[in-house]
Amino acid sequence: DEPSEWEKTELDQVQVEQRIKEYNSQINSNLFMSMNKDGSYTGFIKVQLKLVRPVSVPATKRVPSLRPGPRTQGVKRRTSFYLPKGTVKHLHILSHTRASEVIDALLRKFTVVDNPRKFALFERSEKDEQVYLRKLGDDEQPLRLRLLAGPSEKVLSFVLKENETGEVNWDAFTLPELQNFLRILQREEEEHVRQLRHRYARARQKMQEAL
Repeated sequence: DEPSEWEKTELDQVQVEQRIKEYNSQINSNLFMSMNKDGSYTGFIKVQLKLVRPVSVPATKRVPSLRPGPRTQGVKRRTSFYLPKGTVKHLHILSHTRASEVIDALLRKFTVVDNPRKFALFERSEKDEQVYLRKLGDDEQPLRLRLLAGPSEKVLSFVLKENETGEVNWDAFTLPELQNFLRILQREEEEHVRQLRHRYARARQKMQEAL
């Protein structure tokens, strides 16, 4: 839950300029960082979207990159969709762009009209064959973290996920969304029951054959 020691590092302008030069020398693309006259800097971050639940988009908006969820319906001006697995988006942001603003920008890119508080930005890192996830605070600056970590995706990458806080805040969802979730849960329950019945039927058959 706590930032790593290197994430707490404070850099002066000279150190930032040096880090940017080192960063740009290590990347194999044109996604460079650049220093601005006011002391800020701009650059790109890549965010992977790993959403389990469907998202809502305007019903009149055609979104060919999204696949419709099972039996979803447009209610009033909203339609629910599942984002394809492995969806990745590059964003060009400023050094002082906050994590909450990155979430807002991603939702606008995909014309998602859900409440941004339903989502959270996580940093993902790999160390000693273990994967670690840390939820970013609203005011944390992803581009600063990217600069401190360097370009390696193993050291640091960004993931957009549902904002899980232990208990789901169902009050944040609209009535059509809740109805859609209930339909999905019912289908999952029916499928689970069907699989259990099939497994026990096979076991019963094997026992009868043995008898």
